[in-house]
Amino acid sequence: MGLTAPCAPRGISVLTQEENTTLTQTGPGTSMGEVFRSYWLPVLLSRELEIDGPPKRIRILSEDFLAFRDSDGRVGIVEPRCPHRGANLFLGRNESGGLRCAYHGWKFTADGSCADVPTATPSVAEDLKERARIRALQVAEYGDLVWAYWGNDAPPLPRFEFAELPAEHRFVAKKFQQCNWAQAAEGGLDTAHFSYLHANVHDGERAPLLPSQGDNEPPATARYRWLIEDGAPRFTVLQHDSGLLLGAARNADDDQLYWRITQFMMPSHSLAPNSFPGDLNQGNSWVPVDDVSCWIFCFAYHTERPLTETERSLLANGFGIFAEVDDDFVPIRNRENDYLIDREAQKHSSFTGIQGVSEQDAAIADSQGLIVDRTRELLGQTDLGVVRFRQLMLNAARELGSGTPPPGARAPNAYMIRSGDAMSSRDADLTAVVEARFGELAGTGVAPY
Repeated sequence: MGLTAPCAPRGISVLTQEENTTLTQTGPGTSMGEVFRSYWLPVLLSRELEIDGPPKRIRILSEDFLAFRDSDGRVGIVEPRCPHRGANLFLGRNESGGLRCAYHGWKFTADGSCADVPTATPSVAEDLKERARIRALQVAEYGDLVWAYWGNDAPPLPRFEFAELPAEHRFVAKKFQQCNWAQAAEGGLDTAHFSYLHANVHDGERAPLLPSQGDNEPPATARYRWLIEDGAPRFTVLQHDSGLLLGAARNADDDQLYWRITQFMMPSHSLAPNSFPGDLNQGNSWVPVDDVSCWIFCFAYHTERPLTETERSLLANGFGIFAEVDDDFVPIRNRENDYLIDREAQKHSSFTGIQGVSEQDAAIADSQGLIVDRTRELLGQTDLGVVRFRQLMLNAARELGSGTPPPGARAPNAYMIRSGDAMSSRDADLTAVVEARFGELAGTGVAPY
């Protein structure tokens, strides 16, 4: 890649067209697609599938599958084509432990085995069953999500803190994003934008999301003022065994620094900042549907207590990284309706005129195009986290092509980490800050990148 220093020279693009294509294409046979297929990926919410309920079409990494939950509660993710005459199994019946084709009654189990060939004699049926096996992904349920693995030699599931807490401590949802996975992910890693994109407006000037309480206000409210007062955070990026730790330092009161610390875990998970100890923790997983859209799985959790019903309702109706969505998990405010932008609000109360932090993020990412042309960018110091993310992904693609597994793919404990906010003296470095804030949950193998 063309950038090795924290700041890109003015007018110099970071990615070549070939690199941009590599980063954004994840279909079968692509190098980034092979990176993604090296990991377990979340593909559905567990609550989307009912025992013996209708199968659900899913498209992930530009491949089409059907998902269903059998009579024993086991989830299957299988190819949709019946090998007999090519009928689509979406029209089939989910009954008595398998998915039965509506055309001639051939039946398939969650692991892709053919369990019944009623159109053949018993001896012929036994011969056909093995040849009639359909492709099935390996499946696991974890943290109220259905996870899938594309290969045969599946590694252990990555260990996420939200998934290992009692179910009452977490809320999990998803939303559809109308652009390539990588630019949606970059929006989550670029915390510099919070000073603008998520600002309010008062008397024609940018204003904090929460009103200032004046002198000696606690950091939990002062941070919103600091985001407005210092719109050019200084970035430090560290690496660890599953990805990157990104720290953005802003000037704070009393000659201190306010740090917003984000975690990125391969291939497409992030833990968001904006949480001091005791706050709600939030994170995302970006999973490509195809090259021009993605699912974003969102999770929020408290480490110390169950979520209240008020918190659950707030998240379910759109709060923070959670969007207000319809029954198909498509955001109410989307590309087709210009995100219901309110130009009057943009003049007087909201910097964007778009309601919701998640919706503001989506609008900006979508506005870059279905696949942003990164060859035309002009980057600066506040883009350092995005640059390091691109380097990490492209290096993983190159190294996998040479036979080296990508980071974290077989290191499940490397995902048991935290993100959040921290305060420090002005001369503290990020390594010391994260050690004091998170201890061993900063990540394994933390080092400069």
